[in-house]
Amino acid sequence: MKFKLSVVMAVLALILLWKIRGKQSSFERLPPGPAPNPLLGNLFQFNIKEAYKYYLELSNKYGSVVTIWLANTPVVIISGYQALKDTMIGLGEEFSGRAIYPLLMKSTYGYGVLSTSGHRWKEMRRFTLMTLKNFGMGRRSIEERVREEAENLVEMFKNCEGSAFSPVDMLFNAVNNVICSIVFGHRFELEDPQFKSLLRTVNTYFTILSSPLGQIYNVFPRLVSLFPGKHHQLFKDLEEAREYCKREAQARMNTLDPSCPQDFIEAFVLKMKEEKDNPETEYNFGNLVSIVWNMFSAGTETTSSTVRYALLLMMKHPDVQERVQWEIDEVVGQDRWPSVEDRQNLPYTDAVIHEIQRYMDLAPIAIPHKMMCDTEYNGYIIPKGVMVFPLLSSVLIDPKLWKNPNCFDPENFLDAVGRFQKNDAFVVFGMGKRACLGEALARIELFIIFTSLLQHFTFKATVPPEELNTTPKNCSFGRMPRTYECYAIPRK
Repeated sequence: MKFKLSVVMAVLALILLWKIRGKQSSFERLPPGPAPNPLLGNLFQFNIKEAYKYYLELSNKYGSVVTIWLANTPVVIISGYQALKDTMIGLGEEFSGRAIYPLLMKSTYGYGVLSTSGHRWKEMRRFTLMTLKNFGMGRRSIEERVREEAENLVEMFKNCEGSAFSPVDMLFNAVNNVICSIVFGHRFELEDPQFKSLLRTVNTYFTILSSPLGQIYNVFPRLVSLFPGKHHQLFKDLEEAREYCKREAQARMNTLDPSCPQDFIEAFVLKMKEEKDNPETEYNFGNLVSIVWNMFSAGTETTSSTVRYALLLMMKHPDVQERVQWEIDEVVGQDRWPSVEDRQNLPYTDAVIHEIQRYMDLAPIAIPHKMMCDTEYNGYIIPKGVMVFPLLSSVLIDPKLWKNPNCFDPENFLDAVGRFQKNDAFVVFGMGKRACLGEALARIELFIIFTSLLQHFTFKATVPPEELNTTPKNCSFGRMPRTYECYAIPRK
């Protein structure tokens, strides 16, 4: 019996090796890279939680275009500002596909914006951008929705009454409620069971996405599905969230006012009605539900974690916090809330927010792209369907592009006389056609929430500033701030 099993295993291994060689021979003009191991490729040659560091080492060794193998799948890594500009912008259409990421596909079924390519992606992205842009014409503007959450956040911080607390949940809830206000037309109270269910699902999704389990699932989805684990409960929660969004859309089918949709779901349902006789329309429940999930999954953890990291850096650098507060006092004062219009008059504060994002380097690798056709670049041929990793981190720490790339320094965004200075190397939202479609919303959230909190509080750590560890934790998809407790001391 053991002999037969050994023979079967050997035959299977030979078949797999034959398939891999066949694939590799069809990829002869791929960029250079490290030699892959049989069966597993380069998968276990690096720490999966610090993959971007390995990719940076490879770019230093092989150049701005490198190939690695994840099992029997080739992945091309693009690094450096010029190479990323050439590919993501100069060859934007060719590099505009979205790689099939199993966890992402499991949550969207190939609908929506994040996991789609081609015509569907273009149409859904166009509609989403247009709708978000129009939220301000005849309705509550997005800025008003963000300010409402900032005001609630200030009140929650005040209720801590000088005690040490963790801001994680409060920040996460506030950013989630901004999305709820845009999607559903209203905010939720924290104890609302549906809101708590949505929060739990988003939290679980990111926990698994950032874990070794999530990364192994993305490489071997069928195999991992056979074993017990938290991913099975996540898939059930995702289905419940999708069904809730679908019920919300169905409830609006016969009640919405066509002249004035009040939220994103109503705007999408109106478009569904307009195109109900078009058999090829992309305006259906599948795309609606998946776009809503895209907004929650891509727009909550990222923004709330950035604000959380911002407060950590203010405690680490009290001199920077004090200068930001001085500027807010001079321009805004204490008698009104900050507004987006104040940004142009707060150059130092604006520089600090940008530097927080650059230094944090939240997503060293953008969501993987996919080649839409065989493409030649730098003398190499990258075939259609090949996965591409844009290594954004290589730009954010390039000493040729920043005054002080390895330290937290707002001067990276200030000119000689203290005016805010843009830098094309600020690529935290990605580059080209696949740049983050929520960038405008995220910028508003970061500015309004950060300035409102520093207008009302001085943040202090439970340990001396020199003992604070501000190095983000590496996880498989990004760099997340460490958990901490702090004091929010009301300003007089």
